[in-house]
Amino acid sequence: MEKSTIAKFALPVLLVSMLAACGEEEVAKKEEQYAIPVETTTVMQGNVSSFYSTTATLEAPQEANVVSRIAGLIEAINVEEGDRVQKGQILAVIDAKRQQYDLDRSEAEVKIIEQELNRLKKMTNKEFISADSMAKLEYNLQAAIARRDLAELQVKESHVVSPIDGIVAKRYVKAGNMAKEFGDLFYIVNQDELHGIVHLPEQQLTSLRLGQEAQVFSNQQSKNAIHAKVLRISPVVDPQSGTFKVTLAVPNQDARLKAGMFTRVELKYDTHENVITVPYSALINQDNKQALYVIDGTNANRREVEIGYREGDSVEVVSGIKPGEQVVTRGQQNLKDQSLVEVITPLDLASAKN
Repeated sequence: MEKSTIAKFALPVLLVSMLAACGEEEVAKKEEQYAIPVETTTVMQGNVSSFYSTTATLEAPQEANVVSRIAGLIEAINVEEGDRVQKGQILAVIDAKRQQYDLDRSEAEVKIIEQELNRLKKMTNKEFISADSMAKLEYNLQAAIARRDLAELQVKESHVVSPIDGIVAKRYVKAGNMAKEFGDLFYIVNQDELHGIVHLPEQQLTSLRLGQEAQVFSNQQSKNAIHAKVLRISPVVDPQSGTFKVTLAVPNQDARLKAGMFTRVELKYDTHENVITVPYSALINQDNKQALYVIDGTNANRREVEIGYREGDSVEVVSGIKPGEQVVTRGQQNLKDQSLVEVITPLDLASAKN
C-alpha cells in the first residue's frame, strides 16, 4: 500500500516538472531574437514632377506623294526604299521624246513670228503696214511663247524630283513601267521630327500650355525617354468623346521612332523643388496607409507618411520623415515595428553569394 501511494504522488510531480521545463524552453525561444538583414538609403532632397500618362500616335509633319506630271515610259529609277534624298534630287527619269518634239516645234514657231515682226519693223514705208497686222503678229508671238514654255516645262518634268528632304518610304513603280499622268511614283517622308497626336480629357485643358515638357517612350517597357514639347493645343473639345487634340513636337534625329508608331507619353504638369524624396520601392502599403521603416540604432521603426508627386522610382514625402534619416529599401516586407535589423550593402550580398 505504501509503494502504490508513493507512485500516485510521484507521477503528478514528474508531469508538473516536465511541463515547467517545456514552458521555460518556449520562453527562451521567444526571448531569442534574430536580426533581419535589410538594405537602406539616405533620405534626400530633390525635385519631383507630376506627370499625366497617356498614349500617342506618331505622324510625320513632312510627307509627299510624288506623282508623274507627264505620261511616258520610265527609263530609270535612281533611288530605292530606305534611301535618304534631298529636295530637288532626281528620283526617276521618264522618256520625253514626244515632249521634246513639241518643244522643238514651238521654238521654231516663235522664231518664225519673231523674224516676221522684225522684218516689218525694219520697213521704211510704215504706211503700208496696218496696225491690225502688227497687233495680230504680236498676239501670235505671245501665244507661241506660251506654247514653247509649256513644252519646255513638260520636258523638264520628265525628270521626277523630290519635293522635300526625307526618306523614300515606298516605291510604286519599276524601270520599264508606263507612267500615267498624275500616277503615284514614290512616297517620301521626313522623320527628323515627328508629331505625337494625343487626345486628352477636357478636364486637362486648363493644365496645358504651349511649350510644356513631355516624355515619350517607344513602348510600355522602355525607360529611355525622348524629351518632347507641346506644339499645338486644339481650342475645341470633341462633343462625342469629350477629348481635345494635343500635338507634341518629338525630335527624332537618331531615327529611333517611326511614323505610325504608338508610344507612351508622360506630360509634365508641375514640379515641386527641393522636397524630401525616397525610392518608391521603399514604401509599404498597410491598411490603405503608406509607411516607411526608419532605422533607429539596431531597430526599424514603422512610420506612416504622406506622399506627393511621383516621378519614375522617386516619390515625394510630404510628412513623416526628415532628410538624412535612413529608410529601408529592401527587406521591409519581413519587418514589424521595432524589429531588430542588420543593415547590409549590395556588396555584402554579392560576397555572401560567392
